[in-house]
Order: sequence, then structure tokens, then C-alpha cells
Amino acid sequence: MSGGTFTEVRGTRHFRHLDPETRDALFLHHPQPFDDSDDRERLALALGATLYVPATRPDLAATVVRRAAEGVTSMVLDLEDAVADDEVEEGLRNTVDTLDRLAGTDAANMLLFVRVRTPDGVERIASGLGAGVAALTGFVLPKFGAETGRAFLEAVSAASERLGKHLYAMPVLESSELVHRQTRDHELQGVAELLAEHRHRVLAVRIGATDMCGTFGIRRDRDLTIYDVRVVVDVIADVVNYLGRTDGTGFVITGPVWEYFADHERMFRPMLRATPFEEHDAVVFRQQLVSRDLDGLLREIALDRANGIQGKTVIHPSHVAAVNALSAVTHEEYHDAVDVLGGDAGGVRASGYRNKMNERRPHRTWAQQTVLRASVFGVTNKGVTFVDLLTALVHR
Repeated sequence: MSGGTFTEVRGTRHFRHLDPETRDALFLHHPQPFDDSDDRERLALALGATLYVPATRPDLAATVVRRAAEGVTSMVLDLEDAVADDEVEEGLRNTVDTLDRLAGTDAANMLLFVRVRTPDGVERIASGLGAGVAALTGFVLPKFGAETGRAFLEAVSAASERLGKHLYAMPVLESSELVHRQTRDHELQGVAELLAEHRHRVLAVRIGATDMCGTFGIRRDRDLTIYDVRVVVDVIADVVNYLGRTDGTGFVITGPVWEYFADHERMFRPMLRATPFEEHDAVVFRQQLVSRDLDGLLREIALDRANGIQGKTVIHPSHVAAVNALSAVTHEEYHDAVDVLGGDAGGVRASGYRNKMNERRPHRTWAQQTVLRASVFGVTNKGVTFVDLLTALVHR
């Protein structure tokens, strides 16, 4: 992996909107470019924060262009939950028009997806596109299940053939069959078998925690993460167990949405430790994050990673910086990973940071994933923390 240079090439890359001086100060190894012709596993890790936007917005094309300039690298034009039933037709037309208008612009280098309601929606988007095929990366498939999923995946395959471009699918797992304990294992086994048939087509598996909560009439509070909602976190654990394995049978699993972004009165103490911000003279910045509910989001992102989940669905532009900042690989992580990958004969040795042991066999898969993530999110300079990254991204 190289650092120092940041020439623009085909595709996009994370943190490209920062000025060169800031990037050099933050990164030992700069993030490298990616596009939808990239290796599937690397592209899935590159998703990072995937921003959803209603497909009915009258200024949709301008919105996508603006977000791309702000550093967003993956977006979903949403025709499902974000759109009222009587506006779907308008949304379909607006989506096709938007993709066609984006063709040839810098925004077309983003990873752009359309979340449809039905398999028929995939066919209708594909049949209406002109130049916009160049801007389309694939489709998000809602309410995906062992029984409903095949029609979706076959529609994406047919659209790929029709348009002459490999299009990806991102199924969203959120059905009641998955949530209910007595049907979960059977459902997950069926989903796993179906996705295995279409492995080359599936970019990542997304978790729809809002619908899962709705099954029980739950809406989690802003003072809690999804990992505090036991009936949902049990589902997430089983999804990762079935579909997130690193033995060649699994997929990248992305984290559920964080719903909050406005000021409010807090019931509990903030979830963001003060010490890292005090060490970087950023106490006021920490207070700003807490007041905007981003402390809960940061906590949830850390728990996503701890539970085998990469990237996250976001519904507000202010969340993008938090997700991507915490996706960058630290100097310590990277050098531990390189150390682990330095030999295949097993054994254990102390980290160069002298604060942990690196075991070459059990930590090997972690190290491989860390180096791959580093290729798209970069490696920070020694001493640079997520506070520095987040400060640069929010205050640019």
C-alpha cells in the first residue's frame, strides 16, 4: 500500500474531499480508489456509510451530486419505506431520470443503488435506463427471505444481462420469519442456500433492525444502541453466525440504521468517553457530538465492528463522517495486522506497541480483513485517532 500521492483516477475514494495537506497529516497510507468493477469483497468493505435518500425528491440528481462532493461514496435511491404508496410511480420515473442525468458526472463514480419494492421494480428501472446504466451499481432488495428472495435475485440477474453490466444485489434481512425464534433457523438456512447460489451477485447483506423492532412494537431510545434491544441483537448474532463466516461461505454484513440526529434532553449519561477528546483539546467538539446524538451512533459503530459487522446504513448526512472515520485503520491496527501476516508457521509475539500479544494463526483472518479495509479507508499516522479524523471531516 502506498502513501503520499493522491492522484485522481477512475472511480472514487474515501476522504477525497479533504485538502491534500489535511490528508497528509492524517494518513500514513492514503485510501486507494475503488469502483463497481473492483473485487467483490473489497468493494463490500468499501461501502462504509451508505446514505439512503427518498427517490421522490424533486432535486434528487442535485442532491446526489452535492453529497458526492461532500465525501459520500455510496448511496441508495429509496423507493420502499421512504416513499408513500401513491408516490411509487413518480419515484420510479424520477429514479430513472436521475440516473440518466448523473451519467458522465463525478457523482456517477459513486456506488449507487436503487431500493425497489418488488422484483418488477428492478425490471422497470432496467428497461427505462439510457446512459444512466453507467451510474448504477445495483439494487437493494427489501424484506428478503428464503421464499421471496429468488424472484428478486433473478430479476437483478436479468437486468444485468439486459444492460450488459454486472449489477450487484444487497438483500435486506428484516422479515418476521427471521425475527421469530421458532422459524429463524429454518429461514436463515434457506437464505444462506439461496445466497450461495448467487454468490457472485451478492455484494453485502444488510440488516433491517427498524422492521425487526417493529415486529415487537419496539422503537429503541436514542440513549440505547441496537445491542441493548435483546430480541433484535439475538437475530443479528444469528445472521452473522449463518451468513458472516470467514471460511469462504459468508458475506459482508452491514449495520442497521441509527435514527437520531437532533438536539434533545438526555435521560442517561453520554456514551462518549471524555478522555480522548481532552487529550486532543476537543472537549467542545465532544459536546457538539453529544448534543446531536452522535455519541450513541459512535458507540453503536464500535459495537457493530465488535460483532463482525462492517459499514452501516445511514439516513442523515451528518452520520457519514462518523461511520467512515471509525472505518479507517489505525497505525496500531495496521502494524499488528502486518506482523500477524508476516509468517504462516504460527506462534505468538508481542505487538510492536507492547500492549498485546499477536497470535499468527487465530488472528490471521482478522489481519487479512484489516489490510483489505486499509486499502479503501487508509491507515492513519501514528498518534492520529478517530477524534482527529472526525474533527477534520466535520469541520472542513
